[in-house]
Amino acid sequence: MTREELLKIVEQCSSDLDPYTGPVKIVRIPKYKTIFIEQNGNDNRSIVLSQQDVEGKTYWAGYSSYSETVYISQAS
Repeated sequence: MTREELLKIVEQCSSDLDPYTGPVKIVRIPKYKTIFIEQNGNDNRSIVLSQQDVEGKTYWAGYSSYSETVYISQAS
């Protein structure tokens, strides 16, 4: 997933008026997280989140190709 695609998903998820209806799963994680440990059975994967600025708010978001999931943490 490209940075632009990730930003578009975060923009859609930050808006209450236009909920995200895309092909990947969205998981909101606790605020201010920059790394998320994804647990799948016996495997653990570190998902490093990147900063995304949307409409004056800061989010951290990352994509797992293994589970096809976007993880989003709000920072401000």
